[in-house]
This record gives sequence, C-alpha cells and structure tokens, in this order.
Amino acid sequence: MLSKIGYSFLFLLIFCGQLVAQNDTTTDEVDTSMVVVKDTTKKKRERINVLAPSKAAFYSAVLPGLGQAYNKKYWKIPIVYAAIGIPAYLYIKNDKDYNLYRDAYKRRLAGFPQGSLGDPFPNVTDDGLIRAQQQLRRNKELALLITIGVYALQIIDANVDAHLLQFNVDEDLSVRPHFRYNEMEHNTNLGLTVNFKF
Repeated sequence: MLSKIGYSFLFLLIFCGQLVAQNDTTTDEVDTSMVVVKDTTKKKRERINVLAPSKAAFYSAVLPGLGQAYNKKYWKIPIVYAAIGIPAYLYIKNDKDYNLYRDAYKRRLAGFPQGSLGDPFPNVTDDGLIRAQQQLRRNKELALLITIGVYALQIIDANVDAHLLQFNVDEDLSVRPHFRYNEMEHNTNLGLTVNFKF
C-alpha cells in the first residue's frame, strides 16, 4: 500500500522521465563538436566447437559427473552422485532384505516350523513373508529404474549444458527496448528493436 508521499514520488519520477525524453530537438543546426563516431572494429568470435556437446555426453556416459566437469559446472557433480547414489543404495538394501525374507520362506518350505531355532522372523507368518518379498522386489525394481533414469538425465544435462555454453550472446544479435519522442504527434513511442548484424 503506497502512501500519498509514495504516489507523489512515483508521479514525479514519471513526469521527470518524460521531460528528460523530450529534449529540445527543434533546432535545425547540428553541432559537429558532439559527433560520436562508432567504432567499426569487430571482436573476433570464438570458434564454436561442434563436438563439445557429444564429448560432454560421452564423458558423462563413461563416468557420471565427468561431463559436468568438462563443462566446468563443478557444483553439479555432488548433485549427480547423490542422485545416483541414493537410489543405488536403496536398491542394494532392498535386495539384501529381499534375500533375507526369501531365505526365511525357503526355510519354512523345507520343513522348519515358524519360530524354530534360527528363524530370523519368528513372529511373521508365511503369507507375511510372501507379501514382504513382493514389496521388496517392487522397491528394488523402482530403485533400479530411478538409478537408470538419473544416469540418463545427467548425460542429457551435460549435452544440453555444452550446447548452451556455445549460445551466441554477442552484440550482433540483440533485442533492445527503445523510447522515442514523436515530434509530429507530440507523444512518446515505446517498442522493441531487433538487430541482426552480418
């Protein structure tokens, strides 16, 4: 919520901007002492390395995070290893638990009763062991899919990042806003100018 002082300041700012934009252009004489000469020397552009994106993708495929290092985005490397390592750890843990429940169920099928000596799950029924195996198998497969998905995503990230590093942002390609005073209609024109220099 703006107060009266805030509104007054905003109005004054807009009004002063209009006055500055409407400088006196009615004189027909041109002051030659104020002529600005544009520098015509061009900067030499860096060559675009067409193979950089494929190299970054290849490096990421060989060793996760290496493509990010090739692109000099070192801060992404810990994120890549955490994103791959956590689901890989969950896959290993679920696989161990699955084998433990499967061995307990096989032991019961071999004739050892529930709660006998050496039974790791004396309070779990046979149906509970089967349901636990099914759940752990699903968790294991999901963790594997996530690991593979993140591995593929980090390869794509390295490739796209290498493409974006070569994106042309020099002065030859520019979009600039312009603010001009129209003398015929005594008002201002706002717009965008797109410049292409070859």
